[in-house]
Amino acid sequence: MMRKSLTLSVENVAGGQLDELMRLINGYRVSQCIYVAVELGVFDLIEERARTVDELADTIQCHAESLYRVLRLLADSGLVAEGPSRYFAMTRIGAQLGNRATGSPAALAKLVLHQFCWEPWAFLLETVRTGRTAFEHVHGVSFFDYLNRHPLEARLFDRAMSENAERDCKHIAECCDLSGIDTIVDIGGGQGFLLASLLHANQAVRGVLFDLPEVVERGTPALEGNDLSERTRIVSGDFLRAVPEGAGGYLLRHILHDWDDANAHQILWNCRRACAAPGKVFVIERLADTDGPAAHSSLASEDLEMMVNVGGKERTKAEFGALFAQAGFSIQNIVGPVSVVGHMIIEGAPATEL
Repeated sequence: MMRKSLTLSVENVAGGQLDELMRLINGYRVSQCIYVAVELGVFDLIEERARTVDELADTIQCHAESLYRVLRLLADSGLVAEGPSRYFAMTRIGAQLGNRATGSPAALAKLVLHQFCWEPWAFLLETVRTGRTAFEHVHGVSFFDYLNRHPLEARLFDRAMSENAERDCKHIAECCDLSGIDTIVDIGGGQGFLLASLLHANQAVRGVLFDLPEVVERGTPALEGNDLSERTRIVSGDFLRAVPEGAGGYLLRHILHDWDDANAHQILWNCRRACAAPGKVFVIERLADTDGPAAHSSLASEDLEMMVNVGGKERTKAEFGALFAQAGFSIQNIVGPVSVVGHMIIEGAPATEL
């Protein structure tokens, strides 16, 4: 009886609903086709002009029939348009994956769809059962330890993070109130794009870019060869141990969500110990209790990425409040969203004397 009921329910599902269900089930196939096209530079080539698959295959030195079958699925997904005689042209949404597009997520696509990030998702069940990151199950080390040992993947990570910063940094700089702050320390600031924007917008403020030695050794292009050099120091170190002391402001963009509560608390506590009175901390993250189905869907996906690969989490306003309080800060203001995906500036100040 139960089997008959199940059969009837499946048979009665509307065709459109079944199509949507199959689209969701097969979503990983589209993702991998996106990775192939971005890695081969297909979107850049057809952005210049429509090309046949044979032209594309000849330019990027790959198998034409296999490439055609990938592009056919991307056309079905709206990322490219197929014309007569296997010509392919750019679509508006596909153009965003070209390297010339402002704020392009091309580097992010290369990162999250690269085998070293992608493979752990096959072990999501392992994470759900054990609470251990699938990344460590697959690779035997944590995400950031892996990057330290694999320079090519580390540079890919740097580029993806810089890509995000370049897209959002101007708006963040406009919304981040640095009044009364003499020096701002960008904790885990990578290649310096956000710090550069903040300093351009606040001419009286000095900056410190702080990141791991291997990160700053890979370069800080946003701070090089311009008038910021006299106002900026580059300091290397480990923010889980200590951060540069004596600044009036500490900036943590996309940092705390990489870590569990114990490590996130340690990072904030290190900022609290280091900051000069009166001092401020600026945490730029998404809030997991953001309203709206689109924002919630994006947040849920990012939260799972943290769970599977990195070991962190997206947090609610109340969870940030608890973290701040444990580290001796109180939330003074929340500004935003300051990015296309809904990041907020959570501004904190010391709650008590040390």
